[in-house]
Amino acid sequence: MTSSSSLRRAAGPLDVFGRLTNRDRFLCRILWEHRVLATEQVVDLCFNHLVTAQHRLVALYRLGVLDRFRPLRPTGTESWRYTLGPMGAALVAAERGIEAPRPSVLRDRVVALAAGQRTAHTLGVNGFFCALHKAARERPGAEVGSWLSERRCAAEWGELVRPDAYGIWEENGRRVEFFVEHDTGSEPLVRVAGKLAGYRDLAEADGAARPVLFWLVQPGREPALRKALGATALPVATAVAGTDNPADAIWLAVGEEAPRRPLVQLGTLAARATR
Repeated sequence: MTSSSSLRRAAGPLDVFGRLTNRDRFLCRILWEHRVLATEQVVDLCFNHLVTAQHRLVALYRLGVLDRFRPLRPTGTESWRYTLGPMGAALVAAERGIEAPRPSVLRDRVVALAAGQRTAHTLGVNGFFCALHKAARERPGAEVGSWLSERRCAAEWGELVRPDAYGIWEENGRRVEFFVEHDTGSEPLVRVAGKLAGYRDLAEADGAARPVLFWLVQPGREPALRKALGATALPVATAVAGTDNPADAIWLAVGEEAPRRPLVQLGTLAARATR
């Protein structure tokens, strides 16, 4: 992994903050919570065109609002991965009324992300929600009502479950709360299926069951995972990451053979489970 080292223009916080748009500030808040986004994910999150996003991201990097790194490959190059720089972190810290992280702390985070084995997994989860933001911009009456990171989920429910993310999706007056388990294929199926025990305990404690969504990287793994999950009263659905948006009709409920449902319809699975 390598980190970019281009020279940046020296500018004070007030000078920089005055140049930021509402979209820039939104992006900073997302990166504070979710750590890292690939360029294409930033486009899905809050831009309409790749070239426009690339120009703006470079500008924010040069101002110190963002930092970035790019994975090394034997051939070709990966897109830039963006995270918060000193100015971006200072902005969000000021909004929250807390002390900003020191620049050295931020640089250590960038190095950890660039070298970390979990970064690809984090990007997979973040890509799910960035795609939902894209769908929300394109569909009247649609909205991402919530997006909590793995870290926030652990703080909220960690005694029982540790999902990769929690979200709320709203579309045409309907609403669904859900947990995301991003399956990269690295864990044995029996261990993945074993996570449902914690979700059963959580549903019992809360008196309500939220859908648990298994978002798979490997298409061929879905049938085997569904078999491992077995029969369950919990609202559980599976889908494979690909060209379709997570809001689309790609979710197959465990216990059903068809049809695949759009995300918003998974709320009916939760209602059924709590009857």
